[in-house]
Amino acid sequence: MRRADPLGRAPLVLLLPALLALGVLVAPLLTLVLRTDYLRLADQLGDETVQQALWLSVTTSTAATLACFVLGLPLAWLLARVEFRGRRVVRALVIVPMVLPPVVAGIALRTAFGRTGVLGEPLLQATGFAFPYTAWGVVLAHTFIALPFVVISIEGGLRAAGAAYDAAAASLGATRWTTFRRVTVPLALPGIAAGLVLGWARSLGEFGATITFNGNYPGATQTMPTLIYLERQRDTDAALALSLLMLLISVAILAALRDRWLVTT
Repeated sequence: MRRADPLGRAPLVLLLPALLALGVLVAPLLTLVLRTDYLRLADQLGDETVQQALWLSVTTSTAATLACFVLGLPLAWLLARVEFRGRRVVRALVIVPMVLPPVVAGIALRTAFGRTGVLGEPLLQATGFAFPYTAWGVVLAHTFIALPFVVISIEGGLRAAGAAYDAAAASLGATRWTTFRRVTVPLALPGIAAGLVLGWARSLGEFGATITFNGNYPGATQTMPTLIYLERQRDTDAALALSLLMLLISVAILAALRDRWLVTT
């Protein structure tokens, strides 16, 4: 038998809004599962356009996650381990893309990396390469959106691991680079892994910045979210089937993070 809560029974004034909140979250997902034609889902998976969009989504999200790892891990370490003036400002700048409207993020990317952008125009003139309307542009948009999630998650993992072991390694003569490789990163691996999975998931679902910066061209820049948006205007059943596919992928991601987010002590 479960022991009674020592704090007493939960009041209805809190239970009812909590149950309502749960209903608001669960009802759309449940209706999506119930309304989807599963035979249509099988047909959609065999469609070449869907396969191209799914492949582009997976590959660009993976590439963006690798970029987030290479760039985000050092930045998270800087925020978690190094005391410097303006650290709060830097952290605030990292968080800004998380709260920025996606369309605004896409416009910001165009002003920086577009063909006439501050950085994009010199790059185009020097190399003939431009990010917009290419798969690399999709990767750039995904990286811009997902990087803050990765940095904040990894920073949390580094702080949870604590700096005591770093100090112990330094007292034994280890350089900061050696300490980073052999002490800091191994101890923070669960947080780093969770941050990367979260970044990959955020990248996979990115829509606004991607379509604003790169358009929606099948086989080139059309990802699953942009394809679903297009199908919603043409074929509701197809959009439902593709949305269910994305839901299943999201559930799989949640299962991968179960030890990080679903287990409490």
